[in-house]
Amino acid sequence: MLELVRQQIQMNRWKNQVGTQVTLDDDFIIPDTMSDADQMILSAGEIQLEPLKIQDGRVLVRGKLDFHVLYRREEGGMQTLGGSIPFEEPVNVPDVNAQDDVSAGGYLEDLNAELIHSRKFGIRAVVRLEIKAETRMDTEVTVDVADRENEESDDPPKLLMQHRKLEVAGLVLHRKDTWRMKEELTLSPSKPAIGRMLWTQVALGNMQVRPEDGRAHLEGVLNVFVIYEGESGEETISWMEESIPFSGDLEMPGCRPDLILAVSPKLIHRGVEEKPDYDGEMRQIEVDAIAELDVRLYEEKELELLADLYSTNREVTLEIGKACFDQILTHNAGKCRVAEKLDLGKIGKVLQICHSSGSVKLDAVEPGEEVLSIDGALEVQLLCLTDEDDRPIQSVTELFPFHYDASAPGIHPDSIWYLDSNTEQLTAVMNGGNLAEIKAVVNLDVLILQPVTCPVIERVQVEEADRKKMRELPGIVGYLVQEGDTLWEIAKRFHTTPESIVEGNGLNSDEVRAGDCLILVKEIDRQAVTTAGRSS
Repeated sequence: MLELVRQQIQMNRWKNQVGTQVTLDDDFIIPDTMSDADQMILSAGEIQLEPLKIQDGRVLVRGKLDFHVLYRREEGGMQTLGGSIPFEEPVNVPDVNAQDDVSAGGYLEDLNAELIHSRKFGIRAVVRLEIKAETRMDTEVTVDVADRENEESDDPPKLLMQHRKLEVAGLVLHRKDTWRMKEELTLSPSKPAIGRMLWTQVALGNMQVRPEDGRAHLEGVLNVFVIYEGESGEETISWMEESIPFSGDLEMPGCRPDLILAVSPKLIHRGVEEKPDYDGEMRQIEVDAIAELDVRLYEEKELELLADLYSTNREVTLEIGKACFDQILTHNAGKCRVAEKLDLGKIGKVLQICHSSGSVKLDAVEPGEEVLSIDGALEVQLLCLTDEDDRPIQSVTELFPFHYDASAPGIHPDSIWYLDSNTEQLTAVMNGGNLAEIKAVVNLDVLILQPVTCPVIERVQVEEADRKKMRELPGIVGYLVQEGDTLWEIAKRFHTTPESIVEGNGLNSDEVRAGDCLILVKEIDRQAVTTAGRSS
C-alpha cells in the first residue's frame, strides 16, 4: 500500500476587504462653567472602535469619535473642550463568518470644528472604515510516497516520481501585541512653569522593526507637542515640542533573522500629565503612550511537491486536486518626498511657525504594470504666531497630493497587499514674505503577496497491471517528438523510464526537441532481455 507523505503549510487566506464612509455631524453647547468662544484655533480627533460583532455576511462596527478643540475666549486666553460622537455602522462583507479573522480600522478622513455662536460649535467629520476578513488555512501537500506493504515483496512496484519546486510563504505567526513608551520631560529654564495644560498632541514617528532570534527589535520616535498656560497670573501662553527616541525588544518565539517580519503600529493610548519637579514647580511632563502592534511573521520555503507518479509494472491512478499558496512578491520600505510652498497670507503676517504636524491620507491603491500605484495626500497643520493682537495664535491646514509607484514585479489584480504609512523629517520654514516652505518624507511600507494555485496529488491508487494488455503493446517503437513533449511524458506514455530513453538513444541530457526521433523500448521487455542475458 502506498502511503502519501504530506507537508503542512499554515496560511491566512484572504477572503474580502470592504471599505465604507461614515459621516458624523453634531452640535455641542459650551458648558456654563467655561468662557464664551471667539475663535476656533485647533481641532483634533481619533477613532475608537469597540469589539466587532460578526454575523454571516455582515459586520457590525460600533465606535466613537473622541475630539478636542482649542478655542480663543472672548476675554482673551485659550481654553480646551472635548467630547465624543458615537456611531454604529453595519457593513456587508460577503462570505464572512464568525470563525474568520476579521479586523477593522477606523481612519479620520476629515474633521471640521465650526463656531456657530459664542456658546455653540459644530463638529463635522468623515470616518473611513476598512474591514478585512481572513481565514486560517492549513494546506497539506504531497511531497513523497512510502510503499510500506511491498518493501519485502519479490515484485515491488517500480515507481517513478517527478517533483516540482515551488516557493511559498508560510505564516509563522499572526498576533496582536502592545508596546509601551513612558518618558519624563523637563521644561527648559527659559520657559515658564505650567499653570494649566491647554493642548497635547502625541504622534508615533517612523517605526522600524527587525527580526532577531526569538525576538523583534523595535526602534522609533514619539513626537510630543504641548501648549500650556503659564503659572503667572498674566495667562502667558507657551509651548514645548520634543521627539522621544525609543528602542527595545519584543519577545517573539520562533522569530529568526531570515524570516520576514511585518508590523503595523497604531497608538491606542496617549497620556500627557504635568508634574512638579524637586522644587515643587510644575516643570515636569510625564508622557505615557501605548501602541498596538499587528504582527505578521512569514517564512519563505522551497517545497518539492510530488507532481506526477507512475509505475512500469503496475497500474497507477492519481486523484488530482488544487491547492492555493502565497508567494511574497515584495517587501520594501518606500520613501516619497514632498516639497511644497504654502501661502499663509490669509491669517495675517506670520512672525513664527510654532509647530508643524502631518498625517497621510491614502486615496487610491491599485496594481499597475509591475508596480503598486499609490495616490494620497499629506495633510499638514501649522500653528503660527502672528502680528494680530486680538488673535496672535492661528492655525492653517493644507493638503499636498503625492503619487508613488512601489516596484512589484509580477503583481496582478488578485494580489494581496498590506500598506502602512507615516511621515518623517517634516519641516516648515518661512521663506520670504508670508510663504512657508514645506518639506517631508512619506514612508510607505509595502508587503505584497501573490496567491498561486497549482495541482496537487491527493490520492494514489495502485493495482496489478493488465499483463495481457501490456504484452499486446509493441516492445520497441520509433517516436517522433512533438511540440511541447517532455521526456517524462514520453516515458510515461510508452511504459519506460526517462533514464532508459537517454541511455538507449545516446542523449546527452533529458532535453528533447520537436522533430527528434527516439527509439523506445517497453520497460517490461527491457527487463526480460536483461534477465535472459544474465541467465545465459
